[in-house]
Amino acid sequence: MVHANAVLTPRGRLLLARLIVDEGWPIVRAAEHFHVSWPTAKRWATRYAEMGEPGMQDRSSRPYRSPNRTPQLVVRRIVRLRWRHRLSPLAIASELCVPASTVHAVLVRCRLNRLSHIDIRTGEPIRRYEHDHPGSMIHFLD
Repeated sequence: MVHANAVLTPRGRLLLARLIVDEGWPIVRAAEHFHVSWPTAKRWATRYAEMGEPGMQDRSSRPYRSPNRTPQLVVRRIVRLRWRHRLSPLAIASELCVPASTVHAVLVRCRLNRLSHIDIRTGEPIRRYEHDHPGSMIHFLD
């Protein structure tokens, strides 16, 4: 997300690209005018020429695919060992012959990295009493 005072907000990018593509300004001169490098100006001008105004919006930096992501079968086995046997990431890693860092990353992704909120013996969530204000459980004897 671009902050409001940035030179190249989507609106600024559109102005830059229109100067280069529609009005024929040299890329270097337009880049100097907007205080950006010429490769940046060229990138936005090219994208405007190819996609038009919608091409000036921000894109996600998330990759299209992750070829080295842990296979789903391994993820299921890690989660099963964590829930059923309450094993630590190191114990799971040694049992599955997977690096401990991979096990930890999977557990964080599945929100199972901490078992402090789950009862060790039963696997049930720990029930805590919550009250509206401090001291609401205090009883006075007259």
